Amino acid sequence: MPKPMQRSRSLRRLSRVTPKKRNVVHYARKKNAFPHCAICKKELNGISLNRSGGKSRRKNSRIFGGVLCANCTSNVVKLASRVENGEMKLNEISILQRQYVLQMTAH
Repeated sequence: MPKPMQRSRSLRRLSRVTPKKRNVVHYARKKNAFPHCAICKKELNGISLNRSGGKSRRKNSRIFGGVLCANCTSNVVKLASRVENGEMKLNEISILQRQYVLQMTAH
């Protein structure tokens, strides 16, 4: 019977054959997924997954860095300026972009 910590699905199960030809199950941590843009779901550029270095080395230091890709960030900035100038209303913006536009207009 496996240990209680090995019964959960937080660890991957790896079937291995030992040098004595026995089938055993090894348990390993799952790999972290690569970060994606919150709007278009593309992989983010300029992000490092290794934990060495400070927070500024692991993500972009621009607005919405590590959350949105560059294209979606520029679209959000444009929409926020249009909302502030009265050219658009918040109801006309898609729900995915609306929360980021609200953050831009709050600053």
